[in-house]
Amino acid sequence: MHASSLTATPTALGWRVLPAALVSASAVLLFGVSAGVAGYAVLMFGVLLAWFIDRPLFRDLLLIAIGLGIISTISLEANIDYPNMVLFGIVLSAAVAAPFLIQRFIYREVVIRFPWRGSWPWTRAQWWYIVVVVVAAVVLLPLYFIGSGSYQNWPAVHEPDAIARLFLGVNAVGIWDELFFICTVFTLLCRHFPVWLANLLQATIFVSFLWELGYQSWGPLLTLPFALVQGAIFRMTRSLSYVVTVHLLFDLVVFLVIVYAHNPGWFGE
Repeated sequence: MHASSLTATPTALGWRVLPAALVSASAVLLFGVSAGVAGYAVLMFGVLLAWFIDRPLFRDLLLIAIGLGIISTISLEANIDYPNMVLFGIVLSAAVAAPFLIQRFIYREVVIRFPWRGSWPWTRAQWWYIVVVVVAAVVLLPLYFIGSGSYQNWPAVHEPDAIARLFLGVNAVGIWDELFFICTVFTLLCRHFPVWLANLLQATIFVSFLWELGYQSWGPLLTLPFALVQGAIFRMTRSLSYVVTVHLLFDLVVFLVIVYAHNPGWFGE
């Protein structure tokens, strides 16, 4: 964390929150309501404002803005056609790579990291939390996807090839979520703000992305707590492998529910 953050007065902190909040709010406009012009305007204004308020904050918000700008070049609606999956992979990879490379080779800093093992071995509490996540997913996700009809935001898959592509897509995006929202956005924001505030700001961006991806209706009631807990766990464990494991187990249930919802006849219904 920068020294300016450690010694900031409440007033100074308040001024620095504004540009960060604008950058987070831009994701709501870009991905949540598809208001591209307004979203880019808010994003650029937030970064520009940081230039006048706090230069170190400006540098890190610029990295986040670059990532968001790259993501916004494509539609995030679930589409598992081969060309779209390739495009998705290239764009989302660039959104992670660009901030990482700029910070390492232009800023000459080593802040964005992807600590795979972190605190290993996992504690008994961590193992029990995985069990809780799986049980919660099994209980809540069918209620959400089928009850709200949100499973229709994902393509109807019937053939083995389509099912395999859906499985690959759901899991690949789940891993990417942790690389970008947690290891990149959350880590950068933690340099300037208390952990709880940095977590709330990253979760706003996280949930906005997931909204356009298909977690709509009352989906944010699930995705917001999930995003916040993932950030908190990563901060405590410094373990990318752990948050990815939690996320992929959750997404396995997502995948199974979507397949079931589109093919109830396969299960005797």
